[in-house]
Amino acid sequence: MISSGMRERPPVSTLGGIERAEPLLPLELLELELSLEGYADGESGFCETVRRAAVEARGEFLFDLPAAGLVEDCRRIAVLRVPTSDGQMRVVLALLDQHSTEIRVQAPDEDTEHLVRFADAFIELLERI
Repeated sequence: MISSGMRERPPVSTLGGIERAEPLLPLELLELELSLEGYADGESGFCETVRRAAVEARGEFLFDLPAAGLVEDCRRIAVLRVPTSDGQMRVVLALLDQHSTEIRVQAPDEDTEHLVRFADAFIELLERI
């Protein structure tokens, strides 16, 4: 806890030797969020909606699975790859809320990092086939 009244700084990374604060929502996640805005089809339309949003973002829908125990207040998780501004592909998650009324997009964190490793293995397997 900070007692001097100072706020914590956002995470800082270096880009070409210049420090910069990480954006709250990277552009690739913002594109997906906008594509998924207004979702209200329930669990049955989740995969198709996320698949369509991934294509619109020039990305790929990899797979989806039940979220039981992986993410709080979440019913299903879709794993996607979307292009970044530097031409790389980034794994992101689309999460269907517990009530099947809203989809949110987030970068993997320490609780879902194993999904990124699984996605990488999945992609490697597909490339070999």
